[in-house]
Amino acid sequence: MSEIKGITPRDVDFAKWYTDVVKQAGLVDYSSVKGSMIICPYGYAIWEQMQKVLDEEFKKTGHENVQMPMLIPESLLNVEKEHVSGFAPEVAWVTYGGSEKLEERLCIRPTSEVLFCDYYKKIIKSYRDLPKLYNQWCTILRWEKTTRPFLRSREILWQEGHTMHRTEEEAREETLRMLHIYEDFQKNYLAIPVLVGKKTEKEKFAGAVASYSLEAMMYDGVALQNGTSHYFGQDFAKAFKIEFLDKDNTLKTPYQTSWGVTTRMIGALIMVHGDDRGLVIPPNIAPIKVDIIPIGEVSDAKEKIIEELRKRDISFVCDEANKTPGYKFSDAEVKGYPVRIEIGKRDLEQNEVTIVRRDTLEKIKCSIDEVGNTLENLFVDIQNNLYNRAKVRRDSMIYEANNWEEFSDIALHKKGFIKANWCGSIECETKIKDEFSMKSRCLIEDEKINTKCVVCGKEAKYRLYFGKQY
Repeated sequence: MSEIKGITPRDVDFAKWYTDVVKQAGLVDYSSVKGSMIICPYGYAIWEQMQKVLDEEFKKTGHENVQMPMLIPESLLNVEKEHVSGFAPEVAWVTYGGSEKLEERLCIRPTSEVLFCDYYKKIIKSYRDLPKLYNQWCTILRWEKTTRPFLRSREILWQEGHTMHRTEEEAREETLRMLHIYEDFQKNYLAIPVLVGKKTEKEKFAGAVASYSLEAMMYDGVALQNGTSHYFGQDFAKAFKIEFLDKDNTLKTPYQTSWGVTTRMIGALIMVHGDDRGLVIPPNIAPIKVDIIPIGEVSDAKEKIIEELRKRDISFVCDEANKTPGYKFSDAEVKGYPVRIEIGKRDLEQNEVTIVRRDTLEKIKCSIDEVGNTLENLFVDIQNNLYNRAKVRRDSMIYEANNWEEFSDIALHKKGFIKANWCGSIECETKIKDEFSMKSRCLIEDEKINTKCVVCGKEAKYRLYFGKQY
């Protein structure tokens, strides 16, 4: 496949390819604020699609949206010590209000657990007040040293769900329910296969009892954590002295969860599906599904097709810029529109147009009268093809190691994930990280353990995925 001018081939320099695609497709631009990006209209449109779908799913399960403050007093942040220690290196502080030094520092939220807990303390008094199922769409700030568009930025767009429950069982069910909502979204909308499982004690979220994650593999074999869901138990609630009067007239402490995804999912879309011509956006999440390209004076056919797309509620653009057809074709490919429709006089003599699908670049001759049906069938086929193609590639880059020699050989010579038996010790987990810059991704809970720990040779307790990460 020949590359587009301005895009480095991904097999030559994957990092440069990624940056080129982000810029050429008009997703982001760099700002004067170091470490922060400008999300351009097309990039934000993709995020809006993600928001729309997920927000509907959250509300179907009874969640309500709220908005918490951006600033957190230092004394409030310090209520839960383990949580604070996990974020301390990334916290940005406000020390002045206007020209006056503040009596107490205010942190710009890196996450909002303490704000929600402070509020829940006020509004939860009885078992009748539970569950509290709240979600927030907002920005957070983390003082990252190294940044890359969408993957790691100081200012991050995300959603964070924070819920309180009467019983441990309800809270644990909520943790897994939201995890699987994310999993379905990754598969059915982003067309990204993910590994779903529990994080190790070493890698779990600061302050959580248990953390679960969705681990996606990018084209280059590197992991991207595409979402997390956490069971907090009662630790935060106890720290904030949140209590409710239960049915038996005794005061009890509620159980808490937290879960979230960010704009890094756009980075995953790029790195899983993109190619040397630019983006490839799955139809189910594409803000623009069709690019109509008239060639010459074809207004009657163009209007007929536009009318059909509107009738079926298929999003589209019509590229009537004063550019050559070749330029417009390339632009459609860079932006990753699922299909483009080329309307030319020669095809119209046969009452046809040419439809080009972005995932395979296959050209299809189609009767004008059948454009709507053809597109809807194509969208299903493209969505499925992108998922299956990504899954085949991912599965081909998952390796199994039964001892240290096998693990070392794979880690040094192959890209992807390594599935291995592990004894459960932090020392063995840390040795793999130190030797190969590979972190544990998530535990495998449905496979039998039949050999020893790949690191120390002692009895293995778990199956675990390891991989390098963004």
